[in-house]
Amino acid sequence: MSELYLDPAQSRLGKPVSPYEKKLSGALAEIFSQGTHHLTGVIVGLNNLGLNAPDGAPWDEPRFLAEMRRLGE
Repeated sequence: MSELYLDPAQSRLGKPVSPYEKKLSGALAEIFSQGTHHLTGVIVGLNNLGLNAPDGAPWDEPRFLAEMRRLGE
């Protein structure tokens, strides 16, 4: 069953294109590989890695969800 989730960009039509998207996808892959799969843990993981939200602020739930929505369009 876990094979369904091996592609970090599986919901996208194309590959990440900007350096920001590549850095974010790499950070998410690292967080997921450590066994974290819940929203709170992902946000904590991003903040612990020092990767801020696009507005420069630390990640929080609304920022993360809005950015995932934007990137998924």
